[in-house]
Amino acid sequence: MRLASINLNKRLGNPAVRGKLAGWLQEWRVDVLIAQEPWKPPGRDPLSVTGFRHVSGDSRLSAWIAECWETPPSSRPLCFAQRIELSWLVVLNVYLDAYAGAIRSAQLAELADILAVEDGRPVITVGDFNLAPRPADGLNDGQPSSFNNATDRLPFQRLMDAAGLADATADMPPQFTVVRQRSGKLTQFRCDLALIPRHLASGVVVAYDHRTRDRVTGFTDHSAVLIDLPVTLTATADDSGALFSLAEMPGGQELQPAASYQPHKTAMARTTPSPFARHVVDVLAPKLCAVTVLDHGCGRGSDVRYYRSRGLDADGYDPHPGFEWTKDSQRAYDLVTQVFVLNVIPDPWQRIQALRHAAQFLQPGGHLLAVTRSPADIASRAAASNWPAHHDGYWSSESKGTFQKGISAEEITALAHIAGLEPAPTQDLLAPTLSACQVLLVKRS
Repeated sequence: MRLASINLNKRLGNPAVRGKLAGWLQEWRVDVLIAQEPWKPPGRDPLSVTGFRHVSGDSRLSAWIAECWETPPSSRPLCFAQRIELSWLVVLNVYLDAYAGAIRSAQLAELADILAVEDGRPVITVGDFNLAPRPADGLNDGQPSSFNNATDRLPFQRLMDAAGLADATADMPPQFTVVRQRSGKLTQFRCDLALIPRHLASGVVVAYDHRTRDRVTGFTDHSAVLIDLPVTLTATADDSGALFSLAEMPGGQELQPAASYQPHKTAMARTTPSPFARHVVDVLAPKLCAVTVLDHGCGRGSDVRYYRSRGLDADGYDPHPGFEWTKDSQRAYDLVTQVFVLNVIPDPWQRIQALRHAAQFLQPGGHLLAVTRSPADIASRAAASNWPAHHDGYWSSESKGTFQKGISAEEITALAHIAGLEPAPTQDLLAPTLSACQVLLVKRS
């Protein structure tokens, strides 16, 4: 899906601006529009945008979604921040104070608190920060501006570090989103920002469109931020119950009804142990002095039975009732294994939760082995079988509700970091394989 963020500088009440905006949205095939300062005066009713449905908001912050998609949940946790839930992803639409660095500093601290409350759920924070993060991002006649300084830049950096965010448009030299002549001086600022969780950065594309502030063809004085996100939205239905036609699609996605995920259907019925279970018995358990093992996401339990047959004190856990391993253990284990679990979970937030749940069963000094299908393996399977894209992976079978995503060792590590885990210093104990990625994890001290 494609999200656009624009400061409209209170111009949406102008019919000509609405027409240009609607054409621009269609050109870029935008799915979700969020705006700062969309209209004036503050008390007026929300304004319509052709082809879009108003989600929520006011004259400070507002959001619209293309009519072919269901309206997402939204809320207003702060007067300067609007929260929108797009499937597994949260988007914060922000507009920080335009006048006082001390107020922006306090607002940035409040944003950090809001992100902490999300407890690891992926959040993209985008909008007009009225902040040039670096001196080079804010210039007056080519010299660093005094509009921003340590008062607001240090809280901004603390927010970035605490929430694990990346400034997705921090090019050098910077692309300025506001360029004005004031009192004979050229003012240039990069203040329209997109802050992306670092573990999502490789799968998110962010770009500016500076044409929106063109004096002839544009409709505001700010550049737009365009973000392509690995999120599949849910289609709405018209009064007759028929889905909208593909011609009405803004983002090029296929219209899909809400799906029922059935990850348990990916579990293999094996009579022999997995190669990773064999490696646990032959290498990891002896080298790590592991006696107790939990297979987290054990499916039908063939690896659990193998561990027990080889003398390990092993248990299994799987959330699917049909596998009869749903009871949470009350024990702590030397080694927890999670084999081909993360790659069948349809979004990063659920993957983080799965890692956190598995980590609860580690005893002090214990290890967690995370194994996923490799990106190359899933990409080749998807191409060969024409799997349709879904979120950041694929439907391996839409009818069965099964999902697959290739996950690299680097992505496992990034997800694990949010779950309170870090790579162990003993990665050399793992046997490399082309079709899978593996990381041995420990609780972060």
